[in-house]
Amino acid sequence: MEEMPKVNETYNPWSIVNLVFRHLAQEGLHPVLGETGDPGAPAAELLRALGITPAAEGNRQVSARTSEELAMLRAAFEESQRDSGSER
Repeated sequence: MEEMPKVNETYNPWSIVNLVFRHLAQEGLHPVLGETGDPGAPAAELLRALGITPAAEGNRQVSARTSEELAMLRAAFEESQRDSGSER
């Protein structure tokens, strides 16, 4: 099995809490938040155990792609504004 290069992957622990909470509810269980402690810390530990860095900003890879897409859209918009201004 080929080893994958080490990448600093991140994910928001509260996304894990949300995922597990919904899954348990769909299974007919009755999870509650806040009455038995903060689930964010154990969710962060689970992420660390899976080799993923817990981060409040969430998945850095998705954020980077979103920023790149926004930059391309901004550039296209600015170019279209320059082009439309020259037609006047």
